[in-house]
Amino acid sequence: MRSNTRLLREVAEVYDWLDSQIRKNSALAGLCDACGKCCDFKGFDHQLFITTPELMYLAANIGAENLNPPHVWRIKPMTDSRCPYQIADKCTIYDFRFAGCRIFCCKGDADFQSRLSEMAVKKFKSICEQFQIPYRYVDLPTAHLA
Repeated sequence: MRSNTRLLREVAEVYDWLDSQIRKNSALAGLCDACGKCCDFKGFDHQLFITTPELMYLAANIGAENLNPPHVWRIKPMTDSRCPYQIADKCTIYDFRFAGCRIFCCKGDADFQSRLSEMAVKKFKSICEQFQIPYRYVDLPTAHLA
């Protein structure tokens, strides 16, 4: 259990790092209007990919059950093209949202977002290696099956 707490703290540190990078580079990051358009993946023509540590972090913070083994995160399944955590145009998991949600802004610079995503993925891979958990990078619709 102690290593799980450390793992969750490591994920929080990656998220804090991402948030600081976005604040420092606000002109490249873009200003979010919180319109929720990007949460409609099909309508916006993009996919949200998430990693194993991010799923563990979300599950722990929303009180979802984490069964081990095998890892089965009881998170909301994505039943249509919208994120299941966006309700009435608001993100209900904003404080615990995934790296892709933090990085992507429809008004942001794509190259900046891509570089930031690559750095975040490296950090999440490192967490997996450190805690000896399987690394997975899956799209949100299949993540609840991961």
